[in-house]
Parts: sequence; C-alpha cells; structure tokens
Amino acid sequence: MRVRHEMPFGASYGEDATRFRLWAPGCEAVRLELGEPARFINMHAAGEGWHEAVVPGARPGEAYAYRVGGEAGTLVPDPASRYNPWDANSPSAIVDPLAYDWQDAHWRGRPWHEAVVYEIHVGAFTPEGTYAAATGKLDHLVQTGITAIELLPLADFVGTRNWGYDGVLPFAPDAAYGRPDDLKRFVDAAHRRGLMVLLDVVYNHFGPEGNYLSLYAPQFFNAAHRTPWGAAINFDGDHSRTVRDFFIHNALYWIEEYRFDGLRMDAIHAIADDSPTHIVSEIAQALAQGPGRERHVHIVLENDANSARLLARADPPRATAQWNDDAHHAFHLLLTGESDGYYRDYADRPAWHLARTLAEGFSYQGEPSPHRDGQARGESSSHLPLEAFVPFLQNHDQVGNRAMGERLVTLAPPRALRLACATLLLAPSVPLLFMGEEFGANTPFLYFCDFKGDLARAVRDGRRREFAAFARFADAGSTEMIPDPNDPGTFLDSKLDWEQLGARENAAWLEHHRALLGLRARSIVPRIARGAHGSFSVTGETGVAIDWKLGDGSRLHLRANFGARPVLMKAAAGTLLHFEGGTPQADSMAGWSGAWTLEAA
Repeated sequence: MRVRHEMPFGASYGEDATRFRLWAPGCEAVRLELGEPARFINMHAAGEGWHEAVVPGARPGEAYAYRVGGEAGTLVPDPASRYNPWDANSPSAIVDPLAYDWQDAHWRGRPWHEAVVYEIHVGAFTPEGTYAAATGKLDHLVQTGITAIELLPLADFVGTRNWGYDGVLPFAPDAAYGRPDDLKRFVDAAHRRGLMVLLDVVYNHFGPEGNYLSLYAPQFFNAAHRTPWGAAINFDGDHSRTVRDFFIHNALYWIEEYRFDGLRMDAIHAIADDSPTHIVSEIAQALAQGPGRERHVHIVLENDANSARLLARADPPRATAQWNDDAHHAFHLLLTGESDGYYRDYADRPAWHLARTLAEGFSYQGEPSPHRDGQARGESSSHLPLEAFVPFLQNHDQVGNRAMGERLVTLAPPRALRLACATLLLAPSVPLLFMGEEFGANTPFLYFCDFKGDLARAVRDGRRREFAAFARFADAGSTEMIPDPNDPGTFLDSKLDWEQLGARENAAWLEHHRALLGLRARSIVPRIARGAHGSFSVTGETGVAIDWKLGDGSRLHLRANFGARPVLMKAAAGTLLHFEGGTPQADSMAGWSGAWTLEAA
C-alpha cells in the first residue's frame, strides 16, 4: 500500500514533473533554486500571495530552496518541506511519499479506552537515538503491556538535538533520527505488533531560530495577540484561512502519509484563536471526516485551562482526551512533599485533589487557583467519561523541567511510589508512562538543545535564573551546577541506560508494571468500553475512597492510604483484584497501601 497526502503547498513530486508552491504574500517575486549546481527558476505569481513553478525532471533527494526578497534576498527552506537533511537553515529535499510500500493495510487502530501510553524522545530512548534503534525496543513495550507510543515532536529544528518544541519545519521529521522512510518503518512495525503511535505536534509557536516566515509571509502572524514567543500565529485575523489550512493539512499529513494513530497537541492554552470555530475543533473535524472514517484516530490535548468543552462527546467532534496535570501535581506532592510553584494549588489537601482527578477528571473545575493569584481555573468535567483524561506520574515536562532532571524513583520512597504506580495503572482513565519509568530508570532527563552564540548563552542563563529563586540554589554561584542545555553532555546524560534492566531492583520495577498492566488488560479494560464515572471521599488527610461505575455496569473500588501512618477505613465490597503495601485489613489501611475490589454488574 502506497499513500500520499495531497496539499496545496510544498513540493509535490511526480514522475514527469514536480510542482512547487509557496505562499509568500509579502513578496512580488520568488525564485526557486533547484539542484546542485543550482538551476534558477522564476516562480509564477498565482494570485492571493501564491507562487508556483512546475519543473520537469526534478528528482527525489534533489535540494531546493526559495529566494525571497529579490536576487540579493534570503534563501529559505520550504516551510512545508517533507525533509531537510542538511538541517532547518538549509535547503529542503524533494521526497516521493509513494516510494514507501506500507505493510499495514489491515490496520484500523485501537479504541481509546484500550490505550496505555508510553512517551519517548527518539534521540534519548536508545544509545543510537534513531527510529531504527527504537524499532528494536517495540517487543519490550508489548511485553510490558504498552498499547500506544507517543513520540515527542519531530518537526525539524536547528541543530542535532532538541526536545522537539523548537521545531520550525512542521512537515519535516528531523534528520537527526533518520530518513522519512525510517520513521514509516517504525510506525509500520508498531502496527504489526498492535501498537498505536501518536505524535506530539506544536501549533502554538515556532522555535527561536530557523523560522523565516515573517520575511515573506508576515500575515502568518497576528500582532493583536502576544505570546511568550512574540506575535501569535494568525488563526483568527486577516488571511488566517491560509494559515489555518497549513496546520489542518499538517495534522492530516501525519495521520495519512505517516499513518500515525493520533496527535498530542502541545499547550493549546497558548493558541490565540477568537474565531467562531477554534482551530483545535476544526482539526478534530477534518480528521474525523477524513482518515477517521476508516480507522481510529485520536487527538490528545495539553491544556492548562482545563477546558472541558473541548472534550465534549458531541457532534461536531472534539478532542479524544487531555493530559491531566492535576493528577500529576497531586501525586507528586503526596510522594515528595514538594509544594513550590504550581504545586501550592494542591498543598492544602493533596489526597482530596488526587481522588477528585481520578473520579471526575479535573481537580480544578472553576475554583480559584492560588498559584494564578486567585483566578478561576477549569470547567466542570464530571459528566465526561474518564477515558477523556490521561493521568501520569512523570512525563518529559515534569522530569525535564526540574533543574537536575530527577525522576521520581530518586525522589520518593519505594513503597509510596509502588502505590502511586498501581493507582495510576488500575484507574479507568488512560495512563501515561515516561520512557524508562517501567523499569525504574534513574537516568535524568534534562532540558537540552543545540543553539549557538548569543541564543545559546541566553537559553543557558535564562534557565539558571529560572531556578535561582529555589532554596536549593539560594547560595551564590549554586546555579552554575545546573547543566548547560547546549552542552552535548547534557543530552548524552539524558539517554536511557538499558543495561539497568540487568539489575535486581530494576527488574522488580519492570515486573511490577507488567503485573499491573496485565491485570488492567484482563479485568478493567474490557469493562470500560462505554465509559466510566466515579465518586470519591477522603478520610483524614491521606485516606482515599474512590468508587467507579464502569461501562458494563460493574463497580471498581479503591481504598488507599497515601501517607505513612495507618488510617481507619472499611474494606469495600467485591472480589479483591489487587492489594498493594502489606496485608489487607478489614477496617484499616496501613501506611502507603491500597486495595482494589470489583463488584459484578
């Protein structure tokens, strides 16, 4: 099976001729420079800011770029480049998408309630840091109980290492990890093993270096909205139709041409869009009316605003699910006692906040947020099925945005972390694990990038200033110990150490995760197909009781103690599925223990 997503911009290869199209409303003329040595081709002005050239004989792999601003102007890559093998500041390369022969024609995806998501950074997941090497770890993931892989952003960025959130060419998977066909082989191999693959995409900003759109298409941005990255992407002003189509096609491109099973949309609260139909909703509709008619396609949001309306189970379609930061923050405070920054929103009653997130979705559903100076945050979410929420103990942000990139295994008592792990994996919401979490990896995950000169210094110094207010770095000069994001060693230190699997402690963590995910697959997932809802109560400061009604009418109960001292709690009805943290008692819960019981419908 051979597939290609057709779009109105970029280079569209054909055996007889290749069509090049660029939206450059800020230019009267654009010149295409093709091949080595370069052929110079004046592009035809096609109206409404479009410039076009149809060139016979152009071949896959051939370099091309656009000269904007006249003959003495700037040579820029294609903003819709399918591949930039010489880095984001260099010419693009022609790609023939039909050259890859897919072997997964039977694949129809998986329903979302079956998802156990595993987040990876391709470059740090293996020593080699490539798609091919990541393919070699797929059997490990299947054996662990993972059903969905989520890749951090792949959009081409400047340099050879980056988290991915500084991408500037949204259609070009970065060459640091391999060729486009290598990525397709990875997705193909995952599908053969029954694994979904999701891709993290960034539609709220471009990276600080390598974005040339303002030179030839200033209408791509809307100065009426300001963001931490400058003028906002223009989703709602004059000429916004072309901009919206650029991102809608980007979403369709990844799903159709690379056969991804869904997208995780980064920080949509930072997308400025006052139009009648929010761009997230328009993308959801385009996916549902396109590839979603033939297979399961999912959209997962990151949204600090906790906007439940974007998750509504309604027509037109909305997003499938949202990362549940509330759950993470409550878990983290209970496990570590840390209450700096946004954690103070949960410091008054962390067990209550955790129970509410696991029973109702969001913890903040319109209540004032102390961290946000009392502003109301969130919308009511208890009417939504719990599969609309993705809780986690760790992810790239929550580990990597720590000064030293520590994982929970180095911060929390093992008994407490085991209970939290079981709570995450046996809840009827959709859990997410961060790469290496399943075997208790203690390698850090640090913030890394590959900038040069003034930008590199600004990034390094800004990160150190960010942590200067923390007590740990109060002493003069102590911030100097914070790793420089641009140092290659910072990236190398962030790579998973797979040899840890040979250690007894790491093997025990892996067995713990495999056993819990096996129980989840057998006893919980088959019962939540038509949604799950919950209710909760809290005993004292740390005792949690959650009762979930599952999609088949059965009831799952959790009685847990998220503290070191025993708590008086009566056992719940039903058959005992799992007990964590000692021996079950009829009327009390020992410190850091939990019991899961199941009542048939």
